[in-house]
Amino acid sequence: MSPAPRRPAGASIYSTAGRRRFRLLFLVAGVVALAAVFAAGAWAWRAGGGPDSSDVAAGPHSSTSASAKPSSSPSSTPDPSPPTVITIGWVGDTTPGSKYGNPPNNGRALFAQVRDELRAPDLMIANLEGTYSLPGPSKCDGSDSSLCFAFQAPPSYGGALRWSGIDFVSLGNNHSHDYLANGLEQTTATLKQNGIEYTGLPGQIAYVDVQGVAVAILGFSPYSWNQSLLDIPAAQELVRKADRRSDLVVVLFHAGAEGQDKYHTPTGTEYAFGENRGDPRGFAHGVVDAGADLVLGSGPHVVRGIERYKRRMIAYSLGNFAGWDNFGLSGNLGLSGLLTAEIDSKGRIRGGRWLSLRLAEPGYPVVDPSHASARFVDRLSAEDFPKTYPMDGTGTITVP
Repeated sequence: MSPAPRRPAGASIYSTAGRRRFRLLFLVAGVVALAAVFAAGAWAWRAGGGPDSSDVAAGPHSSTSASAKPSSSPSSTPDPSPPTVITIGWVGDTTPGSKYGNPPNNGRALFAQVRDELRAPDLMIANLEGTYSLPGPSKCDGSDSSLCFAFQAPPSYGGALRWSGIDFVSLGNNHSHDYLANGLEQTTATLKQNGIEYTGLPGQIAYVDVQGVAVAILGFSPYSWNQSLLDIPAAQELVRKADRRSDLVVVLFHAGAEGQDKYHTPTGTEYAFGENRGDPRGFAHGVVDAGADLVLGSGPHVVRGIERYKRRMIAYSLGNFAGWDNFGLSGNLGLSGLLTAEIDSKGRIRGGRWLSLRLAEPGYPVVDPSHASARFVDRLSAEDFPKTYPMDGTGTITVP
């Protein structure tokens, strides 16, 4: 066999015809590759990889990567879990017993007619106007005033509070100190013994877990044994502190003038019996500005309206709730309510209800089928505030 001719140095290994075939094949391969890239890009666009309004807003730091490869089957990002909605109930002034009369059955008679309603909310709160304590010195000792009232129930009556369905009480009021510091200490001990949480002491923030939602609760009044509502900047700072550690902040306050004709919520400071009872509107707005999600008031002994302020609910008073032979029951004084607010873990009101109650002799609450207090508070809300919550004839609250 003769040896193969040697290829001159630098000559191509392909013939001229071969080079033409190679260029053609290369061109076809390039077209196929470009088509594949274009098709992949179009698929990614349809699958959500293309620029949309969120990518434009994200700018150069968008999480969408140009080098990311589409998966074999497109998948959308699942929606985040919806916020948890809880129900918080609130009733007004609750006197567990006094020298004027103690309810039978170790105090249970005070709540028996509305026990089912009290047990319905996820968290039921009441304003505790009085003490659970043994006889001892009171604020009225040495006073000849017919307007000095001191309320005291035996510590054994604390079990009735738990039995009723009330989970939490505010001590931020003028009657939690009726039997001075000793009476207040006995009251807090009784509450702890019965598993009832409380708030209202100076600097106090109570934290409770409600269906997995962290709720901070604070109580205010004009009195020295409570966190003061007269110092609104200090109240705001405490609310901000609570807001940093919780999902929701609930503020309870005891303020305003009192009496059968004090059902309107005025602007500015209110007084009663020579005392500065605070500026209910100014205080409520101030704590909402600081981060409060729900604000619940007491003090006037009559119902007042409900305001919608910065999408937050403020209920200024629910009147008297329960007291054996120690509350006036005539006219507006006998109207009461149980407010239930449906609120999510982001602080948004989702709905609620004003359940109309009335006080039956000698001072225990019953459900009122005439819905008198709901109709009254609906009227007051419209008259007193620029924004409120629509309420139907049965007290059902909707969100605008």
